[in-house]
Amino acid sequence: MTVLKNIAKDRILQITVLITVVSLFFARPRLADINFHTLWSVAAMLTLIQIYAYLHVLDVLAYKLTSIADNTRKLNMLFSLLAVIAGMFLGNDITVLTLIPLYLNIAKRYKLPQILPVTLIGMGANIGAAFTPWGNPHNIFLVSRFDVSPLVFFRWSVPYLVTSLIIMGMVFLLIPKKEIPTQKTEPIRISWRPTIITTAVFVFFFFGVFRAIDIIWPMLASVVLALAINPRIMLKIDYALLLTFTGFFIFISDIQQIPAIVNLIHMTVHSEISTYFASIISSQVMSNVPSTILVGKFTNYAQALFLGSNIGGFGSAIGSMANMLVLKTFNQHGSVSRKKFFIQWTIMQFAGLIILTLVGLGLLMFRL
Repeated sequence: MTVLKNIAKDRILQITVLITVVSLFFARPRLADINFHTLWSVAAMLTLIQIYAYLHVLDVLAYKLTSIADNTRKLNMLFSLLAVIAGMFLGNDITVLTLIPLYLNIAKRYKLPQILPVTLIGMGANIGAAFTPWGNPHNIFLVSRFDVSPLVFFRWSVPYLVTSLIIMGMVFLLIPKKEIPTQKTEPIRISWRPTIITTAVFVFFFFGVFRAIDIIWPMLASVVLALAINPRIMLKIDYALLLTFTGFFIFISDIQQIPAIVNLIHMTVHSEISTYFASIISSQVMSNVPSTILVGKFTNYAQALFLGSNIGGFGSAIGSMANMLVLKTFNQHGSVSRKKFFIQWTIMQFAGLIILTLVGLGLLMFRL
């Protein structure tokens, strides 16, 4: 029942179901338009991420790193950089859900700033998630839709990651060095055998994403592994996201059969730059996952869509699911004004959006 309730209250899924139902009045979906490679890839990714969460891998890393922080700047840097690294492998959602409560517990204990550090953790998670095909679900769609090779994908993501980290490093310099007691390491132990097996399945999954093997096998392997470790892991999976992908594939299959709408969308994404900005802008109002699926079906400018969809995760609260989780998690664990946090978080988010939009534009123009 909890799984069904979580699915039913997902706002993005609710909107997806609504527009999909409306589209069915104009056309009927075609099975060939549903990208099953993307669906199986996302299912495998979500399962593996939940296995890692169950094994507390990120918690242990966080405690180990924070045990060496002796001032506020170092603490912020460690949490933000861990968010970047965790976002690469575990996705931005799990990263913010794990690291933000941990930081806020430390912040409340020693009366440390909360707004800027929490914002940087969320931004770091989004930056890191853009680096890998599985970090963001829409990256999996991009790899599948445009048959992107690993070399090409990382040729796009490395310059974006490096420039983003340089900008983040400049922000760290603005954080004062206030001494704090070093944190005691919590007694959390990693179960090494299931962790090693999960990592092996993750490597198997990597080859599946890039079509070196049929993705159905890594997907089945991840499900079997989750059931073997603890069947309750399957209850934690974000089934709403899978249904959102399915609904958008159906919706786009329908509108592809309506010439007037197809012509209108093609006018919006007629060039690389227009595709880039269409992706960023649409992400602000419909989140970057459905935006990528929508724009991606009508353009061939893969790099522009990659940059636009990942940068579009900054800005509004619905630009990325991780943004909504940052706000929700802060509301649950923060001790400063929610209104004050939302205002300052929004300002920093849109400042980041503007700066990274210019960065992405430069990467496109100079073919980096």
